[in-house]
Amino acid sequence: MAKKSANDDPLAPLTLAVGQEDLLLDRAVREVVAAAKAADADTDVRDLNPEQLQPGTLAELTSPSLFAERKVVVVRNAQDLSADTVKDVKAYLSAPAEEITLVLLHAGGVKGKGLLDAARKAGAREIACPKMTKPADRLAFVRQEFRATGRSATPEACQVLVDAIGSDLRELASAVSQLVADVEGTIDEAVVGRYYTGRAEASSFTVADRAVEGRAAEALEALRWSLATGVAPVMITSALAQGVRAIGKLSSARGGRPADLARELGMPPWKIDRVRQQMRGWTPDGVAVALRAVAEADAGVKGGGDDPGYALEKAVVVIARAARSRGRG
Repeated sequence: MAKKSANDDPLAPLTLAVGQEDLLLDRAVREVVAAAKAADADTDVRDLNPEQLQPGTLAELTSPSLFAERKVVVVRNAQDLSADTVKDVKAYLSAPAEEITLVLLHAGGVKGKGLLDAARKAGAREIACPKMTKPADRLAFVRQEFRATGRSATPEACQVLVDAIGSDLRELASAVSQLVADVEGTIDEAVVGRYYTGRAEASSFTVADRAVEGRAAEALEALRWSLATGVAPVMITSALAQGVRAIGKLSSARGGRPADLARELGMPPWKIDRVRQQMRGWTPDGVAVALRAVAEADAGVKGGGDDPGYALEKAVVVIARAARSRGRG
């Protein structure tokens, strides 16, 4: 989990998120943006990569406004900034502007260490976002995810979840959210086992990814393996729904950079890139057909049909066909 410094005000003039765990970095950004928009709904958010932050750009973004508007300026991969831009950032740190929150995302390490040191010297609010390479770290992350929702999970349940999901923090966080939404009371080992045993080999997200890519045979193979190894059918319909909705959201959005679309659609930038690749064969009619198929499958696995497996197979075939609807007469 991300570790914060003693200064825990998300509206501090400078937030420094250090590490290479994308989920934690994205959460650090979302926390600041949410706090800023809570203070001022018209907050202007600028999410920049090193190529977009040229010498002089930061001065333009942080110059006084006639309307004294609140701004959040996010700089990703700050360790890759050019030497001239680093000089601009250091100069800004010595005299930060009012109503502006600067968020620096830095990988840590030797590269760009001068900027890292300068930000710390300037009293930055720091959030550690390290890669969680140890099982114990991932276990602590899962426990914290449950605590953050106000729900109770046994130590055995947390361990089974980590063993089943693996090292992907996004999937671990998603699994916790799904369990909290579906299960009442304390979440124990038996509950997690029913949902996730065998899931490391063929996850519900694998089924969904292959389906929305139009790869019906691979999606069906992953589906059958998932069901055979104990993945709960409701988890698969949930993943299918997420996959199709993401296609629909992105296809109806105006073009733009992943960071801009991520803010607009509520997706992390990495997912924007993935969905862009998946949506090439889709049409609006195809999305509508796929969503109806998911709704029918969801009803089937929740008691509306005699065979949840058949309901899911039918949905997967319909979705895969819809993924290839562009170009068909």
